Amino acid sequence: MQLTQKETGLLKDLKGQEKLCVDKYTNHASCAVDPQLKSLFSQIAQTEQQHLDTITKMETGSVPTPGGGSQNQPTFTAVYGAAETQDKQADSYLCTDVLATEKHASHLYDTCIFEFKDENARNALNHIQKEEQDHGKMIYDYMAANAMYS
Repeated sequence: MQLTQKETGLLKDLKGQEKLCVDKYTNHASCAVDPQLKSLFSQIAQTEQQHLDTITKMETGSVPTPGGGSQNQPTFTAVYGAAETQDKQADSYLCTDVLATEKHASHLYDTCIFEFKDENARNALNHIQKEEQDHGKMIYDYMAANAMYS
């Protein structure tokens, strides 16, 4: 695939966003109090690394075939109740931060999908965007189960 100047710039932006996602999820996994949240953040960090690897390959003109279907949506056991404990506030902050990051990433992919002329590239970007949306859903579900989302 021959990239246009615009596509090259968009991939650079996506690469920066995915690097940020990997770093955030890795860092937040080490900071989270609830083991369920630690596990969720670690799982998502691995997927974000796959996204980064895909974007890196696309920069060379190679479009990897998207992987399997969407990730399994985990179910969460409520750890926190209605009371605002320090641990709940800390975990809620981490969730709010990555949820905002996922919203931004999904929006960035939405724009890029429309800007790429190669159908395989658009399909790969669309697949990643769907996974970003799945990440947001998992975070929302965790927050809802733990009375963090209103």
